[in-house]
Amino acid sequence: MITIGNIQLQGFPLLLAPMEDVSDPPFRAVCKENGADLMYTEFISSEGLIRDAIKSRKKLDIYDYEKPIGIQIFGGDEDSLAMAAKIVDVTNPDLLDINFGCPVKKVACKGAGAGVLKDIDLMVRLTDAVVKSTNLPVTVKTRLGWDEQTKNIEEVAERLQDVGIKALAIHGRTRSQMYKGEADWSLIAKVKNNPRIHIPIFGNGDIDSPQKTVEYKNRYGVDGIMIGRAAIGYPWIFREIHHYMRTGELLPSPTVEERVEVSKNHLRKSVEWKGLVVGINEMRRHYSNYLKGLPGIKEFRNRLVTLKEVEEVEAVLDEVQQHYQGFEVERAPIVLENYHEHCAV
Repeated sequence: MITIGNIQLQGFPLLLAPMEDVSDPPFRAVCKENGADLMYTEFISSEGLIRDAIKSRKKLDIYDYEKPIGIQIFGGDEDSLAMAAKIVDVTNPDLLDINFGCPVKKVACKGAGAGVLKDIDLMVRLTDAVVKSTNLPVTVKTRLGWDEQTKNIEEVAERLQDVGIKALAIHGRTRSQMYKGEADWSLIAKVKNNPRIHIPIFGNGDIDSPQKTVEYKNRYGVDGIMIGRAAIGYPWIFREIHHYMRTGELLPSPTVEERVEVSKNHLRKSVEWKGLVVGINEMRRHYSNYLKGLPGIKEFRNRLVTLKEVEEVEAVLDEVQQHYQGFEVERAPIVLENYHEHCAV
């Protein structure tokens, strides 16, 4: 059992990574239904919360069925982060997470996200300010370092633990790598095996199959694994991993019926949370992922991205189900690619 503050996670937990413009309530709902053990919101600007920006406040929406869930904030100013932590407190999540890992310029080059990796003393002060401003368990998500010459994650882990964080998730790349190359889990293992470290350590980066999950669990000894890009369009990865860890057997790929049902469920929740126009428009990018591997699906997909009513979309999805009834979708490697043009996930 893994403990984070008063949160208890059974077995080897699978965490859904916080992803900008991805990890919203509709997406989290389908991941939770398929076995995600702990989830996080999209990252939220501390300055936005303080200014009462509508978009930032909207990201605070969480629901009982999502629990346990953490709200993630980012920023580069101690007072702003402390005030944001007090605002988050009111929404009653299970934990509060600080983003020290987002590598994109609009965040990192403004001294937040992975940009804080340039100044470890500042990272410690920011974390300390948050810990002292909330009664929630505070966790951190970060990277190995700013670049190849500053892979200081071992020092970071010790110092953040000393100021009171309750868990640490580490992405196995530096900021300068962005999402290129292969994630290096060897330093994550060094943090986990450090005799000074007693908080849970979660590994993140390139996990795209049940087999790889078990391999990395055994090789690197982490307390759990955080999954991001591999869950986009494939929330079934959580249930597949859990099943494989219990039985050693691979589940068959989700059926066409399951893919259509998840598409409908995601659509309904998207419209419910975002409203009709935005909900339908933002759902369009998901269809190609949910229906990937179906031959000739482009014709249906082109229709799905032009429709403006829920009933119309669901009618086309019903056509998809009928057209491909009995078709067995072959298991294919999940392609780990950047998903959002403004913030790589």
